[in-house]
Amino acid sequence: MEYKKYCVVSGILFSLVALAHLLRIAFGMAVQVDAYAIPMALSWIGLIVPGALAIWAIRIGLAKNAT
Repeated sequence: MEYKKYCVVSGILFSLVALAHLLRIAFGMAVQVDAYAIPMALSWIGLIVPGALAIWAIRIGLAKNAT
């Protein structure tokens, strides 16, 4: 049972990360670390990878046969 809860919570956290990247893309927000500007392409990767992990984790957590 704890495994299912862990997967759902992980999926929610990954969803929040993906949402943050989506908002950065939608509003065109600039991010700068020290003197280095973070390219927008990293937000596309930051949207796709955590988004896929979120879907995967939530599907496992909500599956009926997950142990």
